[in-house]
Amino acid sequence: MANRAEQGQIERITGWREGLRELHSRIAPRFVRPEVRSRVERYLHGLLEPVERRNGWQLAEAIGERSPDGVQRLLNGARWDAGEVRDDLREYVVEHFGDPEGVLVVDETGFLKKGEKSVGVARQYSGTAGKVENCQVGVFLCYATRRGRAFIDRALYLPEEEWANDEARREEAGVPEEVEFATKGELARGMLCRALEAEVPAKWVTADEVYGNDGKLRRWLQENEQAYVLAVARSHPLMVAFRSKRAEEVVAEAPPAKLAWARVEVGAGSKGPRVYDWARARLPYENAEGWAQWLLVRRSVSDPEDLAYYRAYSPENATLSELAKVAGVRWSIEECFERAKGEVGLDHYEVRYWESWHRHITLCLLAHAFLEVTRAVANDETADELTTSGKKGS
Repeated sequence: MANRAEQGQIERITGWREGLRELHSRIAPRFVRPEVRSRVERYLHGLLEPVERRNGWQLAEAIGERSPDGVQRLLNGARWDAGEVRDDLREYVVEHFGDPEGVLVVDETGFLKKGEKSVGVARQYSGTAGKVENCQVGVFLCYATRRGRAFIDRALYLPEEEWANDEARREEAGVPEEVEFATKGELARGMLCRALEAEVPAKWVTADEVYGNDGKLRRWLQENEQAYVLAVARSHPLMVAFRSKRAEEVVAEAPPAKLAWARVEVGAGSKGPRVYDWARARLPYENAEGWAQWLLVRRSVSDPEDLAYYRAYSPENATLSELAKVAGVRWSIEECFERAKGEVGLDHYEVRYWESWHRHITLCLLAHAFLEVTRAVANDETADELTTSGKKGS
């Protein structure tokens, strides 16, 4: 007879397998051929296995195949649409984490690569490495709520000169003719547009300076009355009293009465709660009725000279604390990148083609979302158990 702890473990494993089976059944209609449908299920299992690297050979071994040929066919030659599976991913995440107060988080990550054949690879800045490296860069959209967070979309950045304008390289890597050069801000707008059209319940958008400094993206969000808190550079230009000033100048010259600081905890960090001092100043720009634009400033508690700047667009009644906490949600996507790379091999792939990249990344995001949903369910069960034991103890 199994004891209570062992029985609980058995139930969790059984539930895990059943949950993955249900997730596969959700996407199964996207794969017409039964052998492809079956291999996708095994591929998802393989991504979740504790193998050192989830490349062709090791994934094949993890799913019981003698060579990587079948895995490669799944990514390179089989007939299925990664965009449709991405839509299933989004619906799955919203089904489990959906919240009207949700936040859409945009960020990018680099995938270090050797050689120059992999689609989109070039010498470019990688935030992952913190310097210019030979890499691919993907832009991602994460959905974050109080219940959990997971990715819902992805886009591969094509450097303009090295790839978008190089017909020979495009053809060799299978880049579709309709795909043109797009800035990272334009890629973000495309993903946000898909999310809004799909009616993903989200009150806010947040992102780092790459996207906050993009005026076209900010204006598009404002036109759609989509609230945002976007980081901007200290040199970000602002029109104040008919003069263009840098964000840092606006803050330095602001009278103390107009820039009152408040200490706000904006989330949990690896070393404890993230606590900063925050202040805001209303910007004199024309807005839709009931809306306002703000310059939001974050100051380090330990180093008052360490400031970060944000542009915010929100309903007039949004509080300083609310804006600060939205800015703090941006860190959640970094945690998602870390988990997706470490737990499902987001960056372990060895593919060269446009379609293959999107297929592998989409299946990885699906596996990652499954883990995040499973964690949320386990946390709920633990909370229920604690509540039940507390009632019994009383």
